[in-house]
Amino acid sequence: MKTVYRENYCNAEALEIREREIPVPGENEILVKMKASTVNRTDEGCLLGKPYIFRFFVGYPKPRYHATGTDFSGEVVGKGKSVEKFNIGQVVFGFLDHGLGTHAEYVCIDISKPVFLKPKNISHAQAAAAMEGAHYAFNFINKVKIEAGTKVFVNGATGAIGNAAVQMLNAMGAEVSFTYPTDSYEKISHLKAVKKIDYKKEDFTELSEQYDFVFDAVGKSSFGKCKKLLKEKGVYISSELGPGGENIPLAILGLFQSGKKVIFPFPGSPKHSIPHIISLLEKGDFVPLIDCTYPITEIKEAFKYMLSGEKRGNVVIEF
Repeated sequence: MKTVYRENYCNAEALEIREREIPVPGENEILVKMKASTVNRTDEGCLLGKPYIFRFFVGYPKPRYHATGTDFSGEVVGKGKSVEKFNIGQVVFGFLDHGLGTHAEYVCIDISKPVFLKPKNISHAQAAAAMEGAHYAFNFINKVKIEAGTKVFVNGATGAIGNAAVQMLNAMGAEVSFTYPTDSYEKISHLKAVKKIDYKKEDFTELSEQYDFVFDAVGKSSFGKCKKLLKEKGVYISSELGPGGENIPLAILGLFQSGKKVIFPFPGSPKHSIPHIISLLEKGDFVPLIDCTYPITEIKEAFKYMLSGEKRGNVVIEF
């Protein structure tokens, strides 16, 4: 089988494609024939081992898996003797932000990991693309109280996180506004929104409206810039640490203050987010945005494109 291979944390150029034997599942593992995966921002951390603290979750001092890959969709083709939850021939998908080594044609996955049956109404590419960004979007939204009519601004509706967040918020009845880039209007034109801001033509932080929540899904703004967009008790949440890593101390400070504040979206387990994502997928309330696809043999190019910051949605790896 073909697999992505690296010995140590490295850049994309150091990745190799190697031929290895198909693994044999352990007692509590299923053997999955991969159909699709993605290259995403969490994969960036697993590849580079940055920020350094990330290594204590994905493997220290070396990566836990030789292969990169955090999400997948595929078919169960083998299983260990203690596995009763899944059967050969079933189609499964899943995600783990600590890495799963799923950039390979066959992967053994312990059934204690976040693995679920794939909804029948979506493709393998959509299933893989429905994982990482939507998981983090869920962990933005579950930090606050969203009701019908709640006013939310999302910065970055063509990113994997932001696009998922917009769709989740719409399904909850929120009044959503968001930013998008000039060249990608067709990717978000179908999304329901009170206002759509082309960030290359207009600075959203100069809007006169105020919102209950601002979700910075690309982490390219700051609490200081967005503060005037917030209502008296409004909340700012970002996917990044912010300038100088300010968002964590600001979030701690907010625990002791009333008024406008920052909440940092420390993510919970995908075991809690994926069932919610499945419900949205089955209802058609969430359709993941796919930018492009690469074969596994072009993993270097896929990583380079993802790391360029120019992607619009998810970069899918097909097997």
